[in-house]
Amino acid sequence: MSVGKHTAHDAGPLHVTGAARYTDDIPTPRGTLHLAFGLSTIARGKITSMDLDAVRKADGVLDVLVADDLPHDNDVSPSIHDEPLLATGRVHYLGQPLFLVVATSHLAARKAARRAQVEYTEETPLLTIDHAMAAKSHFEDGPRIYTKGDPDGALAGAANRLQGRVEIGGQEHFYLEGHAALAVPQDNGDMVVHASSQHPTEIQHKVAEAIGTPMHAVRVEVRRMGGGFGGKESQGNALCVACAVVAQKHRAPVKMRYDRDDDMIVTGKRHEFRIDYDVGFDDTGRITAVDFTQYARCGWAQDLSLPVADRAMLHADNAYNLDHARITSHRLKTNTQSNTAFRGFGGPQGIVGIERVMDHIAHHLGLDPLQVRRENFYASMVGGADASPLSDAAHRLPAMGGNISEAMKSGAAHEDLTSRGAAPAGGGEVHVAPEPQTTPYGMKVTDSIICEMVDALEVSSDYQARRKAVAAWNDKNPVLKRGIALTPVKFGISFTLTHLNQAGALVHVYQDGSIHLNHGGTEMGQGLFTKVAQVAAQSFGVPLDAVKITATDTGKVPNTSATAASSGSDLNGMAVLNACETIKARIGTVLSEGEVRFEEGRVRFDGTELSFAEAAAKAYQNRVSLSATGFYATPDVEWDRIKGHGRPFFYFAYGAAVTEVVVDTLTGENRILRADILHDCGRSLNPALDIGQIEGGYVQGVGWLTTEELVWDDKGRLTTHAPATYKIPAASDRPEVFNVALWDGANRAETVFKSKAVGEPPLMHGISAWLALSDAVSACGDGYPDLDAPATAERVLMACQKLRA
Repeated sequence: MSVGKHTAHDAGPLHVTGAARYTDDIPTPRGTLHLAFGLSTIARGKITSMDLDAVRKADGVLDVLVADDLPHDNDVSPSIHDEPLLATGRVHYLGQPLFLVVATSHLAARKAARRAQVEYTEETPLLTIDHAMAAKSHFEDGPRIYTKGDPDGALAGAANRLQGRVEIGGQEHFYLEGHAALAVPQDNGDMVVHASSQHPTEIQHKVAEAIGTPMHAVRVEVRRMGGGFGGKESQGNALCVACAVVAQKHRAPVKMRYDRDDDMIVTGKRHEFRIDYDVGFDDTGRITAVDFTQYARCGWAQDLSLPVADRAMLHADNAYNLDHARITSHRLKTNTQSNTAFRGFGGPQGIVGIERVMDHIAHHLGLDPLQVRRENFYASMVGGADASPLSDAAHRLPAMGGNISEAMKSGAAHEDLTSRGAAPAGGGEVHVAPEPQTTPYGMKVTDSIICEMVDALEVSSDYQARRKAVAAWNDKNPVLKRGIALTPVKFGISFTLTHLNQAGALVHVYQDGSIHLNHGGTEMGQGLFTKVAQVAAQSFGVPLDAVKITATDTGKVPNTSATAASSGSDLNGMAVLNACETIKARIGTVLSEGEVRFEEGRVRFDGTELSFAEAAAKAYQNRVSLSATGFYATPDVEWDRIKGHGRPFFYFAYGAAVTEVVVDTLTGENRILRADILHDCGRSLNPALDIGQIEGGYVQGVGWLTTEELVWDDKGRLTTHAPATYKIPAASDRPEVFNVALWDGANRAETVFKSKAVGEPPLMHGISAWLALSDAVSACGDGYPDLDAPATAERVLMACQKLRA
C-alpha cells in the first residue's frame, strides 16, 4: 500500500540541505540579461514627464522600455485586461511599474531604476473602504446580493437582535522564495519560460499575447516554488512577460526577480474586509435571521477579486444552517496594490464574520459560545456507521500518527460522547436530519459531520474542564487573563469558476518497470508531487521509489488549471489514476483474458505471476503502448454566480479547533498556551503531509488574525514592506501544546481513494485563537470586546482598557 502511509516529502532532504533548485538557482546561460521595474512614487495621478536619461546612462544598462516600446499586448491581468505591465500615462497605486530596466546584472538594474526623474499631477488617492464607498468606486455596477428566506421579516420578529461590525485586515503572502522568472529564447522564435508560478498555463497565455505568438510557441516549466499561498497564482505574470518581451527583443536569455521590499510593495495581498451584521436570535442562541454586508478592498485592478468576494459570500454560513439570510457584497476599487488570491480565497473572511456573530450572541446571552454554535450547526447526515467518536486517548494522537481509529482504545469514550449527543460508532441516529438543509446559495448539505467532530474534540481537548479552569484563573488573577474558544470549519472544495475543475496527466511506463509521470499541478512545498506519486504507485502496485515526477511543463500537459482552491490532489490525482488504469488495462490484454491484479510489485493472473518489470517488458515486446494521457473533470458542479444559486462545490471539508491563550492586560502581550485540532481529510492519502498542512495552516491563520498588520500611510505608501516591520509568526510563537488529529472517515464524494482536500481549510482553525483572545479580554469587564483583526498587542490592550473604563 502506498496511499495512506506516512510518507516523507519527496524533496525533503533537498529542502533541508539547501540542494533543492528553485527558479533563481537555475544556472543561467552566458549573456543573461537582468531586469528591474521603475516604480511610481505616488498612489494616484497623471504622469506629466518621465526623464530616463540618467537611467540609460547608468553602469551596466543596455536598454530601458516604457509602455510604448512593448511590441504587442501590454497586459498582465488574469481577468479583464485592466492591468498594464507598464503604466500608460496614469498611476493607480504607489509602487506601480512605470518602466523596465535591462542591465547586465540584477544589482545594476535595481540601482539604475532609482535614477529616473518622474513628474506627476498628483490626485487624492482612494485608500480605504470608506474612501471607496464615498466615491462609489466599485468593480461592478452595484453590490452582489444572495438571499435565502425572508431576512427582513424574520429580523423584525426576532426575540433578540444585535448589530455589529468587524474589521479584518489583509495579509502578505511572505513565501520564502520571492517572485522570479527566466526566459530563454529558442532558435526558431519559440520561448521557454522558467517560472515560480502556481499557474503555468496562465503564464503561457500572457507571454504568448505579449510577444505575439500562438501558445504552442511558449513552453512554461515549474519545478518547484518556495511557497505560494495564492500569491503566485496571477502575480508572477508581470515578471514572466517582462522577461519574454526583452528576450525576444535582444535574442538573449533574461532573468528577473524581486527583492523582498519590491515584492511586498508591488504585489497584491489577502483582501482587507469589513463586515457589518444585523442578527436576530432566540433565547437559546439559535439564529432566526442574519443580514451581512461585506466590503472587500480590492485594490486598483480587478485581478481575482470578484471570485474572492464571491467565495466570502459562499462561506458566510460556515457550519451553520441559516433559514433566513441576506449577504451583500461590495467589491471596492482603491489606489492600493491589486489584491489577489490567498489561501482560503475569501472563505476565511466570510467565516470570520459568522464566527464573530456566534461569539457576540453568546456574550449577549451569557452562554458558552460552544452551546450557541451547537444550536446552529447543520444537522448531521451521518447515519451511524460513518460517525467516528474520539476517545480520551486523543491526547496521545501526535505520537500515534494522528489517526483517531488508532486512539480508540477505551469504550468509555462512547459514554462521554453519547452524553453530549454524538452518534456512537456503529449506530445511532442522534443529530441526523431527515432531509438535507441548504446553504444560503441553495446547495444541499448532504455530508455534514460537524456535530460529531465537535463532540469528539470537546472530549479529547477536555474543553469543559478547561473552560471552568479559565474562569477560575481569571477570578484570581487581576493582570493575566486567560481565554479559550472552540470554532468549527466547513469549507467548500472546487473552483467556483466551474470550467477550471479539470486536470490532465501524462504517464509513461518504461520496459524496466520504472514509471515517469507528469501532471498539471505545481509543487510549492505542500507535497502534491509525493501524493500524486503515491496514487500512481498504489494503482500499479509498485513501491513509491519506482515512480518519478518531473517538473510541471505546459509542453507535456496542456491547459492546466492553477494549483489552487485546495484542488491539487483531487484533480491531478484523479487524472493520474485515469492514465494508470488505462495502461494497466493494456498490459492486462497481453497477459490474460481473465482478471489481472497489480499488487506488491507483482502482476498476478491465471494462477501465475510476473514482476511488474517483467509484465511491462512483455507488453513492450508485444508492441503495446505503455504511455497514456489521463483526464479528470469534477462531476456534479454547477454554479450561477449572478443568481447566487447552484452547487459550486463537489463536497465540504470539515474541522474544529480549540485554542487557549493568556493575555497580559497591562501591555496586550499574549501567548497561545495550547491548540487542539481535529480535521477531516477523508481517507488521507498521506497523514504525515496532511498533519503538516494542518499545523502550517493553523499558524498562518493565527498570524493573519493576530500579528500580521499591513499599514499604509495617507499617501498610499505601504510602510510594512519588510520582515523588520511585518510580523509573521516565528517558531517561538507556536503553541506550547499542539495536538493535531485526523478524523477517520472516507469522503462520501467519489474522490481519489476517498480522500479530501487539505490545503486551505486548516487556515480557518486560526480563528479559534482570535476568539480566545476576545474571550480573555472579556474578563476585564462587562462589555463585549469587539476585537478587530489582526488582534495585535496594541489592539488587545486598547480593548482591555475600554472594558475596564
